[in-house]
Amino acid sequence: MATLTFPPVLTSPRDDATHLYKAFKGFGCDTAAVVNILAHRDATQRALIEHEYRAMYSEELSKRLASELRGDIERAILLWMPDPAVRDATIVRKALTGDVVNLKVATEVICSRTSTQVQHLKQIYHARFHSYLERDIEYQASGDLQKLLLACVSAIRYEGPEVDRAMAEHDAKSLYKAGEKKLGTDEKIFVRIFSERSRAHLAFVASAYHNMYGNSLKKAIKKETSGNFEFALRTILQCAENPAVYFAKVLHKSMKGAGTDDSTLTRVIVTRTEIDMQYIKAEYQRKHGKTLNDVVHSETSSHFRAFLLALLGPAHR
Repeated sequence: MATLTFPPVLTSPRDDATHLYKAFKGFGCDTAAVVNILAHRDATQRALIEHEYRAMYSEELSKRLASELRGDIERAILLWMPDPAVRDATIVRKALTGDVVNLKVATEVICSRTSTQVQHLKQIYHARFHSYLERDIEYQASGDLQKLLLACVSAIRYEGPEVDRAMAEHDAKSLYKAGEKKLGTDEKIFVRIFSERSRAHLAFVASAYHNMYGNSLKKAIKKETSGNFEFALRTILQCAENPAVYFAKVLHKSMKGAGTDDSTLTRVIVTRTEIDMQYIKAEYQRKHGKTLNDVVHSETSSHFRAFLLALLGPAHR
């Protein structure tokens, strides 16, 4: 469930565009007004606001936002504005070709999305950046991680709930033979199963693995693999079992210890608000005994805090 909230009386995209223009005028930007509008509009509404703004003022809203805002709030709102597929494509493109290559971020996005979402991301990626996602993965990644990511963006995976139990048990045996049973690891078996099987199937494989061998598949992955390849396999598995648990853990890590990883915090909240943030909040509170809203409030400040809390919606205690 999404956490996005809307005002009792929703203004038209044209009125929103006018109010945003007024917020930009004069000395300094009325950032609170910008947050109050954009943090309470869904992807379709944001696209309509951008269309109206362009028609009325002959400039791109995103460019105006970039010139008026600074720091974390700028990055957060600019990431929020596009629709989910464009946003994912932009995140992956920056992770693969930016000044600092971040394979972990690209891996998180590719391995945590459904097959349909990944295929849409690929199309947008090529249309926007005139480059094939596969080519950029080949250039930046290597070894088993490269093979897994290429397989994930190429495979069309079934997304329904049905599971062939015999096939799942066979996959559990194959993973055991390819990993814990032998000296060394046959990574190609892990790549094939983790890139081709549905989420429901992989969740059943994990359950069957535990029942058959008394050890969790997650622990086997940790024992048999390492680095970003391990991270990719664990991301696929955890998102197959429960995406909310996975993202609650990512959020916790982003705010754990000294300092906050604002980039990760922003990315997860912005990308999950319109999908399953309600479930993520519930998992976070169940695991850590405090609301995600309270922790975000204590770890952030100013307009950046107000924006993230607006996306998170009210806290349920």
